[in-house]
Amino acid sequence: MPFYHDNNKSYPKETESRVIIRFQDCDPFRHLNNAKYFDYFFNAREDRVPQLYGYNIADVFKEFGTGWVIYNHQISYLRPAAVGEWVRIKSSIIHVDVNTIVVEYYMMDDAKSSLKTVLWSTMKYIDPRSGKSTDHQPEVLDYLNTIKNPDVKYGEITFDERIREIKDKI
Repeated sequence: MPFYHDNNKSYPKETESRVIIRFQDCDPFRHLNNAKYFDYFFNAREDRVPQLYGYNIADVFKEFGTGWVIYNHQISYLRPAAVGEWVRIKSSIIHVDVNTIVVEYYMMDDAKSSLKTVLWSTMKYIDPRSGKSTDHQPEVLDYLNTIKNPDVKYGEITFDERIREIKDKI
C-alpha cells in the first residue's frame, strides 16, 4: 500500500504508552539503567505510531528506500524509574525541516504527576544507497508536518526551558 495520509483526518500530535519497568533493565539500585531509557522510549513510540498514524518506519523504507538515522540525543534524567513501577511515556515530533526531524520523549510516573526523564532525538533522513542525507519526499514532509506537535516551540526555547514547561503542565 502506498504511503498515504488523509489531509481531512485529525491525527493525534502526541503518543502515550503505559509500561512497567522490568527487573532485567535495572541497575543494582533497582533503578532503570540510563541506557535502557532509550529502549523504553523507542519501543513505546514504535508500538503506538502504527496504531495512531497507520504507518511505521519500515513502511517508509519499503516505499522510498529511505529512513531516519539518529545523530544526536539530548537527555535529562530527573527522577529514577524503579523496578516494577508503572510509568507513562509520551512522544511527539517537535521539529520538521527538509531532511531532519526532532522527536521529544518524556517519562512520568503512572499518575502523571512527576516528570522522570526528557529526551530530544534529532534524526536525519538518509538514503542508504548513498549513505548521505536526502530531502523528505513531498508526501512524507506533508505528513510529518501534519502530525508535528505545534505546542512545542522548538527553536524558540531551550531544552531546559522545555523541561520546565512539561513540569508546569503536569
